[in-house]
Amino acid sequence: MAKKRKKPKMEFRYYQMPAGSPILALLGQKWVQNYGNDVDYLHFHNYLEIGFCYEGDGFMAFGEAKMRFSGREFTVIPPNYAHTTNSDLGTVSKWEYLFIDVEGFMKKFLNNPVKAEKMIQRIYSKALFLKENESPSIAAKILKIMNIMREGEEFYIEESSGVLAALLVEIARLNRASPEDRVEEETGKLTNMITRVLDFVSYHYMEDIRIEDLAKICHISETHFRRVFTSHMKVSPLEYINSVRIHTACEFLQKTDIPVADIAHKCGFTTNSTFNRNFRQIMGVTPVEWRKRPENYEQQLLDFDIHSEEGW
Repeated sequence: MAKKRKKPKMEFRYYQMPAGSPILALLGQKWVQNYGNDVDYLHFHNYLEIGFCYEGDGFMAFGEAKMRFSGREFTVIPPNYAHTTNSDLGTVSKWEYLFIDVEGFMKKFLNNPVKAEKMIQRIYSKALFLKENESPSIAAKILKIMNIMREGEEFYIEESSGVLAALLVEIARLNRASPEDRVEEETGKLTNMITRVLDFVSYHYMEDIRIEDLAKICHISETHFRRVFTSHMKVSPLEYINSVRIHTACEFLQKTDIPVADIAHKCGFTTNSTFNRNFRQIMGVTPVEWRKRPENYEQQLLDFDIHSEEGW
């Protein structure tokens, strides 16, 4: 019997937010150091990490990818994203960090749960490594929040929260995945009627949803509902339902090792063939192929022997 392969080590560094604040700031001289000294493994966090490098030389590891830093760069790293910082041997680097409770903040900031979830998913969609001179507006907001938190003036939580809202919106815009996202945003707010339908689909996607039932929610005929929905959303009601189901399936594929057939059932598909056909149509590849992609970083955590440790 073949010996079972030992999983590589990875560390979960978790933080607790200060009472009443969506921001934990790690600032000051403690963060001037040789990063990665005697550490040969990746780690991940329970909150969004934003790091700003003032000076130093080394590299950032995002999974298997590595990028050089040399000062005046910043990172935006989603929760559960494996990474680490390594200064060049014999050097020190100056970083400061913000940890953000994006989900808690967005759900209070936006009274529309569909829009809040959309922004959260955009912000979490990938890790960013950017130079200050290439993204000056985002860099300025990061530094502004750090200085507000550092000075701690009266109402500093309210002030930093205001800047944070603008920062997260800008990150969400930067992470737009397709021209369709831009078109949808330019059309403005959805009507209350369509929003009710989107909320219903988000909570009942795993059930058998009939278009006539959605029309009843809006108190209009099925024919009129199809026309209004398609005009607002640029897709038919059925296409939207399938899109929600497939993107939910992507969450399961990304974060768990649940079998594909079980994921199909959880997401409202009665047969595997229907699930596979819709998945390929929307994502361009099969569920198995999509799960293996390197950007699905959270699912890759299942390949590591993870131990938990309170953040620095």
